[in-house]
Amino acid sequence: MSTDEERLAQLGYKQELHRRLSGFSNFAVSFSIISILAGAITSYGIAMKAGGPVAITLGWLGVGVMVTFVALAMAEVCSAYPTAGALYWWAAALAKRNKAAWAWFIGWFNFLGEVAVTAAIDFGAAITTAAFFSLTLGMEVTALKTFLIFLVIIAVHGLLNTFGVSLVRILSDVSAWWHLVGVAVIVGVLAVVPDQHKPLSEVFFEVHNATGFTFAGAGVYAVLVGLLMAQYTYTGYDASAHVAEETHDAARAAPRGIVMSVVVSVIAGFVLLVAITWSIQDYEGSLGTPLGLPPAQIFIDAAGHDLGAFLLFICMIAQWFCGMASVTANSRMSYAFARDDALPGSWIWKKVNPRTGTPTNSIWLCVALSTLLVLPSLWNVVAYYAATSIAVIGLYIAYVGPVLLRRLNPDFQPGPWNLGRWSAPVGWIAIVWVGIICVLFVLPPGSPITAETFNYTIVAVAVVLGAAAIWWFAGARKWFTGPKQNLLEKAAHGESTD
Repeated sequence: MSTDEERLAQLGYKQELHRRLSGFSNFAVSFSIISILAGAITSYGIAMKAGGPVAITLGWLGVGVMVTFVALAMAEVCSAYPTAGALYWWAAALAKRNKAAWAWFIGWFNFLGEVAVTAAIDFGAAITTAAFFSLTLGMEVTALKTFLIFLVIIAVHGLLNTFGVSLVRILSDVSAWWHLVGVAVIVGVLAVVPDQHKPLSEVFFEVHNATGFTFAGAGVYAVLVGLLMAQYTYTGYDASAHVAEETHDAARAAPRGIVMSVVVSVIAGFVLLVAITWSIQDYEGSLGTPLGLPPAQIFIDAAGHDLGAFLLFICMIAQWFCGMASVTANSRMSYAFARDDALPGSWIWKKVNPRTGTPTNSIWLCVALSTLLVLPSLWNVVAYYAATSIAVIGLYIAYVGPVLLRRLNPDFQPGPWNLGRWSAPVGWIAIVWVGIICVLFVLPPGSPITAETFNYTIVAVAVVLGAAAIWWFAGARKWFTGPKQNLLEKAAHGESTD
């Protein structure tokens, strides 16, 4: 029995998923979900409208620094508990009291965030693909066509994940290199080809407020709301923890994957965003482009139609990779949560296909729920903003919950990857930052506030939290005991645990 399987057995689980991911592949899954060519491109218009260049460039760096603190704090806990349940499992292990309740609520926030981030990524990929088809095929971009493209993309991602972790590993490795080389190509073209560039002073310090708010300090408000672009992009790096049971040397490789995916994204994303913002030829024209994607218009204006379409193609493929990795992480979290009987119909979602070693049913559950979350895009113009906000709030509450419990638990035993004496300051900074963004991204993104422009983030978060609370107090607290050790369960049923 390998060290990884021994550690998993100590945590109470039999090795069921196929352990075929290297340390690089583990990093690649999280790096692909963060995907600076997905989140930073598809949500670029949010920051263009709210905050402008200062929110795009310096905002990216500032948020990146704070997210690095969150990643470091999470990674330390991941090293101690390298299991697919990740965040909610850590909460149960670290809570001194009410372990099952902590696991229940952290798990449901994680589940909400995972579904929302998958929805936002693939809907963003649909927006980019629609813009590409508009440029190359002359297709008119409409809400219905974008939604239909989304359906095709998420169905393909479900199928790719169904075929097995080996295919996911290969595609994730290709994705990491596609992102790095793609950024280099885009930056190179935008640095050399355009006849003129914005002054660097404007790239870093110009404030743009097109939110409709005009009160005193509205410019500062716009910049703060515009930070959603960066904060949304920096999501999904918990994937390294969710695929820990499929990773070799998981107690070291998974925490490294969490941290390095963020650090590399901060650096590469900053270079990419500076290059794009530097190349803006017509700010208002790009923001109101009929393509529905401001960076697409910036590429065309700066590099010409054909070369601009090629740059958009690089982003489009990166976003398809990103969505595939997101479905991978989402399904693993759902599988682990169902393994502990926390989802309705858990007996269905916790099944593992013996041939492929993948939780096939959980994969399609995630596809279906993400599709439901995107449905409002057919009539609500801020549906994408809301999906990104839901993803950020749901995931970051789940991210920081175990970090808070780790700070309150003096008996925590660090794993081989730990922060040493820096653990406390890093952890508390992460906790404070998540508190700030949970307030920031339920605020209205624009004025006037109408039924069509309402930010339904607070509604979605409240519904999930309320439903989880009602279910908990109505009955779940009587039978949900937290993570269940399937090693003991299988032994009790006479199954082999070798």
